[in-house]
Amino acid sequence: MKILITGSRGFIAKNLIVTLQQMENIDILTYDRNDDIEQLDIYTEVCDFVFHLAGVNRPQEVQEFMQGNYELTSGLLSSLKKNENRCPVLFASSTQALLDNKYGESKKAGENLLFEYSKETGAKVLIYRFPNVFGKWCRQNYNSVVATFCHNIAHGLPITVNDPSVMMNLVYIDDVLEELINALDGNENMINDFCEVPAVHTITLGEIVDLIYSFKNSREERSLPNMSNDFTKKLYSTYLSYLPEDQFSYDLKMNVDERGSFTEFIKTPDKGQVSVNISKPGITKGNHWHHTKNEKFLVVSGKGVIRFRRIGSNDVIEYYVNDSKLEVVDIPVGYIHNIENLGNKDMVTIMWANECFDPDKSDTFFLEV
Repeated sequence: MKILITGSRGFIAKNLIVTLQQMENIDILTYDRNDDIEQLDIYTEVCDFVFHLAGVNRPQEVQEFMQGNYELTSGLLSSLKKNENRCPVLFASSTQALLDNKYGESKKAGENLLFEYSKETGAKVLIYRFPNVFGKWCRQNYNSVVATFCHNIAHGLPITVNDPSVMMNLVYIDDVLEELINALDGNENMINDFCEVPAVHTITLGEIVDLIYSFKNSREERSLPNMSNDFTKKLYSTYLSYLPEDQFSYDLKMNVDERGSFTEFIKTPDKGQVSVNISKPGITKGNHWHHTKNEKFLVVSGKGVIRFRRIGSNDVIEYYVNDSKLEVVDIPVGYIHNIENLGNKDMVTIMWANECFDPDKSDTFFLEV
């Protein structure tokens, strides 16, 4: 199947191309504004589907709106008619087409061209009025406030928010891609005359800014955003794609003493805390119990023993652990417990607790196993 993509260097197109490259029996034909217009005639003679994603939204001159959003569309459709190719055409329009501005007018004019073309030729036309699209590879300081804010905050640059109460409708690039592939397969989400991406997120500009700053602060706080919120999860992935390439890593605070070290890795408000415990050979750590706090231990390097004694009992239970067989040991409440390094090298244990450590309410009571 030969698929023509116009605007092939743009944000949506870049993501679409790498997605299509993972599919079988797809031949991708790309056209960009810098390409020779005659190349378009070659492609429209053989293509089986057109993703018309080319467009202009930040021109130097006002007349470029019509040149990029109307005249290119007109040229594409004329080329298809000349080659008697009635393959489906998907057009990336904008919700701005409903507004009274030069960009919206040019998109609306492109839509009208496509509707007329469909009536004349019988070709299938799919018009998507996209709201704000966000995700990886979107150019900052261009036409996406999310891209600009993610880039600037990740790079420690200032941002300007004129009205944090502005309500925004956004769609995530992966949701856009899913819908575009559905359309390619003939399963587009058609609502009356237009197509839509089903998953639209509505949120204020101020809330977006607060979220992005919280992502930046999460490194120092050793925290994770609320991944159960669909928009937060998508925005966090987007933010990470704008990290400076020399700042992918960050330090953790290691609490070191003669016994080894204890380092908090990740804290979440609802799913607890993950830490890394390193014990020197012969060292025993723990000897405490909890009322409600429960834990999971996973030894990933070295060997040792985890001992338990139920409150009120003298019986000691032992679980021997080592890195040749990764197994998780639950630490139930009401059991005094410790962990001893039985090897001749440092023992590394991943420890999860169901709640983050609170020094004012530690729920930790020291007692020998």
